[in-house]
Amino acid sequence: MRSLRSAAATLLVLAAALTGCTREGGHIDMGPTGGIPVEGGTATMALPPSATPNWIFPIGAPGYGASYNYGINSLLFTPVYDAVQDEAEGELTTHGPGTLGLAPKYSDGNKTVTVPLREGVEWSDGKPVTARDLEFWFNLVRANKADWGSYSVGTMPDNVKRFETLDDHTVRLHLTRAYNPDWFSANQLVLLRALPRHAWDAKTDGGRIGDWDRTREGAKAVFARLTKHAKSLGSYGSDPLWKTVNGPWRLAEWRDSGQVTIVPNERFTGPASERPRLDKVVFKPFTTADSEYNVLRSGGVDYGYIPPSVMAQKEKFEDKGYRVDPWEGWAATYIVYNFNSTRGGPMMGQLYIRQAMQHLVDQKAMSDVVWQGSATPTLGPVPVTPKSQYLSEKMEKNRYPFSVDKAKALLKRHGWRTEDGTARCVRPGTGPDECGKGIAKNTPLELTLLSQSGSTETTNMMQELKSSLSKGGIELTVRQQPLNSVLGNSVPCTAKDPGCDWDMSFFGTAGSWYYPLNPSGEQLFSTGASANFGNYSDKKADRIIRAVQYSPDMQAVHEYGEYLAEQLPVMWMPNPAYQVSVIRNDLRGVSQNPTVTFAPQHWYYVKKKGAEK
Repeated sequence: MRSLRSAAATLLVLAAALTGCTREGGHIDMGPTGGIPVEGGTATMALPPSATPNWIFPIGAPGYGASYNYGINSLLFTPVYDAVQDEAEGELTTHGPGTLGLAPKYSDGNKTVTVPLREGVEWSDGKPVTARDLEFWFNLVRANKADWGSYSVGTMPDNVKRFETLDDHTVRLHLTRAYNPDWFSANQLVLLRALPRHAWDAKTDGGRIGDWDRTREGAKAVFARLTKHAKSLGSYGSDPLWKTVNGPWRLAEWRDSGQVTIVPNERFTGPASERPRLDKVVFKPFTTADSEYNVLRSGGVDYGYIPPSVMAQKEKFEDKGYRVDPWEGWAATYIVYNFNSTRGGPMMGQLYIRQAMQHLVDQKAMSDVVWQGSATPTLGPVPVTPKSQYLSEKMEKNRYPFSVDKAKALLKRHGWRTEDGTARCVRPGTGPDECGKGIAKNTPLELTLLSQSGSTETTNMMQELKSSLSKGGIELTVRQQPLNSVLGNSVPCTAKDPGCDWDMSFFGTAGSWYYPLNPSGEQLFSTGASANFGNYSDKKADRIIRAVQYSPDMQAVHEYGEYLAEQLPVMWMPNPAYQVSVIRNDLRGVSQNPTVTFAPQHWYYVKKKGAEK
């Protein structure tokens, strides 16, 4: 998601590697060819196991940040900037036909960025989309940043000194300092959204539409009203708020179960290339991968997935008229440590314990046995594959290879003794050979882990982790919950508060975090960040994360990646493909974006020559 010309070569390599496409004569093969395109039809796409969309408001709330929420609401409310993949060339940029924003322009030594908007775009009620709609979004997030899921201290909106409207289709952001344009485009401009101010800027239901967002008090009242509606999942389909859209699609149905149906927005005024060709798209949730697999085998979905464990049977699907295509992402997979956990927080806070635990994660075995070789190692905050300019040689090496002996030695050296299979602290204190602050004598090394349900691979991986940790004297209790419950129960908390008794959390069946092209960590690992679910805080980490934001020197991101690979703010786990997709051969136009967004407006069916429509 970078728009800088200097990054084009890297983007091209990343896009081709991430999507599994092949380049021949300047063209990237996105799937089968042939057949006569037809208009209309319905495509049903299976959602990941136990993934139920539960948020429609384009300002995401903490705990509602799942990729499928963003993916669906982006079809209704066109992003200003996004991860855009050119189907002919494969390159990823921040802008294109599917975005409201045109190429951003930096000036004043990178202290100012001008954002031009596409002209002629209208909301579904006929009102024009203007710069005022973008200002409306900015005013809401500025007044309610603590309740915005994408907020990180010091970043958007904190880093905008002044928001200026130049004309109806141009805004200018005056920044608090010079920023790295690579980072700012990829990680900040992609957050911008245009919201229908003329329909939403009321403080109460039925109240007068005004410019309430231009005061802090008014913006908070407007935001509270919109958030209240966003939490009423059962009313999405009938609520008039969500009927005013500017994307190529509009909502037809959103069930409590998470099944979402979209149909073309008849009033869409964006580029002709973004107009839907299908009559309807259904996003269908499944409680488990097995239940989806059974429906897929019977032909009940047009775009689904198979568990990695049945990859050897892909020919059966190919014989039925499907194609099998792994959807790989630019992502990292990890288990969150809760540094504020009422019980386990003091243990999570000890680097040597995190190092011992990382030595007990056998990523290769998990990939080979659990994921059938379809997962790649996560060795730090920067993805190892595909290789990129963001990855240094040091980051390619596993600092904590699987070793029960090394794990035991670390614990023994710091005052732990294992009896009856469980390590206990026998030398409390804060000395270099003692257990550490807050760990009392005879404290057992026992931890709890919240893990998403619905995936056999995840269940098996957690059991493998439980087994390997036990070899080092660490007792792990795994509690499985649906994905939305895990996300909702893993929000930042304060020790001894209700709900802060969880020690670890896993929500990475399809990858824990999908990066923009610049894999910086301000949302994940900086102090107070909204997606820093475990309250990790390190002054040096904060400093080097800021350096990535400010400096165009690639050494900054290398230092960041190497330091956090060593410090283990989370437990690194094997990174699986987002899914092994199974797609009907006659469903065309499907490109699997490495940032796991989707564009069903490009999908269409074909028929064979001579066949009936």
